[in-house]
Amino acid sequence: MEAIKLLIFFTALPLILLSQDRITGLNFATRSEVIARNGMACTSQPLATQVAIDILKQGGSAVDAAIAANAMLGLVELTGSGIGVDLFAIVWDAKTRKLYGLNASGRSPKTLTLEHFREKGIKRIPAFGPLPVSVPGCVDGWFELHKKLGKLSMKQILSPAIGYAREGCPVSELIAYYWQRNAERIKQFEGFADVFMPNGKAPAKGEIFRNPFLANTYDLIATKGRNEFYKGSIARTIDEYMKRNGGFLSYDDMASHKSEWVDPVSTTYRGYDIWELPRNGQGIATLQILNMMELFDVKSMGFGSADYMHLFIEAKKLAFEDRARYYADPAFVDIPYHQLVSKEYSAERVKLINPNRAARTYDAGDLNVGNTIYLTVADKEGNMVSLIQSNYRGMGSGMTPTGLGFVLQDRGELFSFEDGHPNVYAPSKRPFHTIIPGFITKDGQPWVSFGVMGGSMQPQGHTQIIVNLIDFGMNLQEAGDAPRIMHEGSSEPTGEKMTDGGTVYLESGFDYQEIRKLLAKGHRIGFSLDG
Repeated sequence: MEAIKLLIFFTALPLILLSQDRITGLNFATRSEVIARNGMACTSQPLATQVAIDILKQGGSAVDAAIAANAMLGLVELTGSGIGVDLFAIVWDAKTRKLYGLNASGRSPKTLTLEHFREKGIKRIPAFGPLPVSVPGCVDGWFELHKKLGKLSMKQILSPAIGYAREGCPVSELIAYYWQRNAERIKQFEGFADVFMPNGKAPAKGEIFRNPFLANTYDLIATKGRNEFYKGSIARTIDEYMKRNGGFLSYDDMASHKSEWVDPVSTTYRGYDIWELPRNGQGIATLQILNMMELFDVKSMGFGSADYMHLFIEAKKLAFEDRARYYADPAFVDIPYHQLVSKEYSAERVKLINPNRAARTYDAGDLNVGNTIYLTVADKEGNMVSLIQSNYRGMGSGMTPTGLGFVLQDRGELFSFEDGHPNVYAPSKRPFHTIIPGFITKDGQPWVSFGVMGGSMQPQGHTQIIVNLIDFGMNLQEAGDAPRIMHEGSSEPTGEKMTDGGTVYLESGFDYQEIRKLLAKGHRIGFSLDG
């Protein structure tokens, strides 16, 4: 499980931050409750955080800084992000005092059908190559965010990343490790080695990596705008490359793409408003888990107790059965997600939990029907951005369009092939997404902009951070440092069904006697976590 990034606002403007990751503030204050009054940024990479702060110093908004940091991460943390992928964001607009949600995820190719897979005998969409590629929504997402709250020009915003891409930047130890692992499985695809394996191999820790192709692409986007990516030379290059490599993503798919502004979905949890984005992501699972946990006195159970961990795991299992059955592109299926996050629905679902025994399987509820980076930025006006992005499997599909300097995502792998399933593959459809930004407000004021990384861990991580802060009274540092629980093995939106209860993975720090109690309740415990 990867590190958690949080940025917190309390009423008025003071900021409090978690120092676990690379967070930087402007105008550092000596009072303990105020760390930065002119802006803050948190990313998973110090150079990206510094770029965000530099943009804020130039008078840029939180959105400007977030875009600049995201572009920088596409260079220095390319094992989890880039402009060949999608983007989701929750934005707090200080002027309107309102939250806005942006779904900048792309759709499947118009000419690729379910029948094509079946004719070829393909049982599920492969992880790599041309077939899992969907339209990359990131760049359109940048321009949508910029239209709403941007101040500086895109030339100014992308200038730092362009400079670093041309001049080079050092490769960190963790990125070098994942880069090598990714290169071994996708180096055979045309264009990948030309960009990402200089001198015939993935760069080692401490080596300087340059990506002039990406610098040129960023420069085209900065000078010619959004349409250069979706209707200009970049789109034509992608079209030609995909055709040459047996792919279906076309110029027409790129040209017809558009992001969607959506209303974030919320539930209350002990007086706090928890905000997530609606489908096709999995944020609603966080709200479902919290609704069930709110019906119990979690505080009295105590952090790390077997009773608390058992409740969390079983609530997660229940929510993820609905996730597997109902979460999909709302343009294709009308599922009443407000029913999923209602208190009444949760009160019925929670009755299925046996306090003394782990369930081997659950059914989805009966409705009345249809590798990742995270960053967050606040500016001196109080605008805040909670932004998340991912290639999906490490560096994505391996498809690296000629001369552009980035890899296309493989999100299409998450479609189902099950007839009648809401997430079944269809042309021009957005796949189920794992990446989710989070936000918390209190009494109408922004309180926490946060997110976690790691596939199905994300709703679980969101829930645990919220419970740590609210139920267990932890401060931000404690909430992020506390050992975490991860349950794997639930049913999936691709069609796999949980039959054996799955496995619970625990970070070090939980009391062994409590773990023994979990085992006695029938949970299978694992202790090896990878990323």
